[in-house]
Amino acid sequence: MTWVAAVARLRASREPGVLVTVAAVRGHAPRKAGAKLVVGRTETWGSIGGGNIEAVAIDRARELNDAARQEPELMEFALNDKVAGPHGVQCCGGAVTVLLEPLPVVEAVAVFGVGHVGLELARILARHDLDLHLVDSRSDMLTDARLDVLADAVAQVHVHHTPLLPEEVLTRLPPGTHVLIMTHDHAEDAALCDAALRTAGLGSIGLIGSPAKWARFRQRLATEGGHDASTIDRIKTPIGLPGITGKEPATIAVSVAADLLRTFERSVTGSA
Repeated sequence: MTWVAAVARLRASREPGVLVTVAAVRGHAPRKAGAKLVVGRTETWGSIGGGNIEAVAIDRARELNDAARQEPELMEFALNDKVAGPHGVQCCGGAVTVLLEPLPVVEAVAVFGVGHVGLELARILARHDLDLHLVDSRSDMLTDARLDVLADAVAQVHVHHTPLLPEEVLTRLPPGTHVLIMTHDHAEDAALCDAALRTAGLGSIGLIGSPAKWARFRQRLATEGGHDASTIDRIKTPIGLPGITGKEPATIAVSVAADLLRTFERSVTGSA
């Protein structure tokens, strides 16, 4: 498997990894500059020359996979018989610089309801490196012609047409997916809120709507859904940045996207 295919495989399986590249070579070394190795949690693909260099790089890559904050880093190796590494000696006579680039699992977002606001939001989110799930019970919202505006998306876009029970998609989403509920039907929104609170492993849950709508939903979630107050408080409403009051779909979408990006930043830094 080529390193490009290995990176794509990690992305598809939502597994973190590290791309290891021979950045520079001075003198004799097992591989030339540009040689690559991809390190997953349990597998590796490619090679940067074997021996101590590769084994040490794999060890460090696995540490980076589990690190809370992941940053690229350089490693230097002297290849002579005076330098013994933890996995033996390589005495090719040269020196090698290796670059380790973390390949973190990207964020995942599910937008339930691809109407005017949902489509504008999808257009913004599609410009980011994430997994974007678009869910709607109406087939005419998900036609190729309508979603053609996402043709050049950076995101991996997954389209779900769910004519009966859109909440069933929740159990098929990747762990940590951020959910945004903005369908055309308040009954559908309510069912999604209830189901989202019952689905383990989701990220943030956001609901579009007015204070009056939320008051009705909150009471229903407590009385009919049996959710306690702290569980219901997992749902954020209104969504978007405070102070942005415009009602145009594009304005709402920009506000919601900015608030979501701020949520991503908080998850990286660990701040509240």
